[in-house]
Amino acid sequence: MQLNNLLLWTSVIPICGVMLLVLIPGFYFNLIRNIAFGVAQLTFISSILLWLCFESTTSLFQFVYTINWFPSYNIYYTIGIDGISLFFIILTTWLITSCILISWNMPNNQIKEYLICFLMLEAILIQVFCVLDILFFYIFFESVLIPMFLIIGVWGSRQRKIRAAYQFFIYTLAGSLLMLLAILVIYFQQGTTDIQVLWNVNFDIRTQILLWLAFFASLAVKIPMVPFHIWLPEAHAEAPTAGSVILAGVLLKMGGYGFLRFSLPMFPEASIYFAPVIYLLSIIAAIYASLTTIRQVDLKKIIAYSSVSHMGFVTLGLFSFNIQGIEGSIILMLSHGLVSSALFLCVGILYDRHKTRILKYYGGLVQVMPIFSILLLFFIFSNIGFPGTSSFVGELLVLMGLFQFSPMVTFLSAFSMILGAGYSVWLFNRLCFGNLKLQYFKNFQDVSRREFFILLPLSVSVLWMGVYPEVFLNEIHCSSYNLISYFK
Repeated sequence: MQLNNLLLWTSVIPICGVMLLVLIPGFYFNLIRNIAFGVAQLTFISSILLWLCFESTTSLFQFVYTINWFPSYNIYYTIGIDGISLFFIILTTWLITSCILISWNMPNNQIKEYLICFLMLEAILIQVFCVLDILFFYIFFESVLIPMFLIIGVWGSRQRKIRAAYQFFIYTLAGSLLMLLAILVIYFQQGTTDIQVLWNVNFDIRTQILLWLAFFASLAVKIPMVPFHIWLPEAHAEAPTAGSVILAGVLLKMGGYGFLRFSLPMFPEASIYFAPVIYLLSIIAAIYASLTTIRQVDLKKIIAYSSVSHMGFVTLGLFSFNIQGIEGSIILMLSHGLVSSALFLCVGILYDRHKTRILKYYGGLVQVMPIFSILLLFFIFSNIGFPGTSSFVGELLVLMGLFQFSPMVTFLSAFSMILGAGYSVWLFNRLCFGNLKLQYFKNFQDVSRREFFILLPLSVSVLWMGVYPEVFLNEIHCSSYNLISYFK
């Protein structure tokens, strides 16, 4: 394998896995599981090789590969990665591998189609984070809806799963139509959809404002920002555990990645113009979602609303227009991908055993599930942003960046962290302390070996990123500085 084609192979491996699974008869259940897991592992190893071969001293795109898809119309399919997209690809390949392991005990008659959906989702998400053309970005950005719609609607856990799937599909599709119109305007004005060319185009301020609003309509739904967040708690509540993991771990990051790739470098003046609106919506999201979280009784909805709060923090950092805020947002998105995925895994462990996610039925779990309780405590402290965890590094950098722009916004953002600590500690207290509610459950089982080895690497990575973040920041630095140059 040539190193120049390493990114192409990383993109192709999941597609080959899908084609192989389609050809295998559905009654070879164990073979299907093993092949899907092997393909996911191979893709993950390939993404790690991308990191090992990545040159951190340049902001240029690396592992670039171009196909003359529509040369007569100056449209080329080009892929490549920089420091910003590298870790999102690694996060995607890792979490897909974890999702396949989580689903190992699914009923045999459903496993083939389910695993095909996840490998399709992996192939599409890798393209979202590495494609260097806004038209192809839109195509893959929307294509994510298809496997995710099936995962929620077919394999969801409750009766409202069809409604949740349609709500997820309609919300995200409707927002993205404006982005498609904006892409067409850009193409007919500039004659290209290559982002490396468009980054150097100076749009007039009126055009920037209109195009920025069109992109915002799509990206704000995906993050999601208040008041475009209504679909998220419902989708999480109805999705299977693996669906919630990939939804919170990767899909929510597509909106933030879109801001980094398009809104900030292509429309810098419009981004500054709309920054007060972003600050207002983000602070409302951080505080409102934290207060709403305390009122929830469904374990998945508690984590879903906390995700809305954390992504509000991310958008604050993105629009601080300095290196600390940008890098803090990227670290916080990666951290949230690990921590929220782990929390949804913990909820899934409880649901697998007791078939309910309602909080009132649980209590005193530390007495009968000590390993589970220790892991849950670690991830809840990570969710708070406790020193030594990855979330602390991200939130600290975001606050440092915000303080240079507005001390008042920084204070309000920090206030939301206190609320976050409140609902996180309250959740752990209700689950693990107090008396066992034996009138509801008689049998208890701590985490299995498979569940432990899914959660352990997540906890190690959260600690690694929290204790020694320079390993990750080294790769991000050059690309972040290049992004900041558009505001000088």
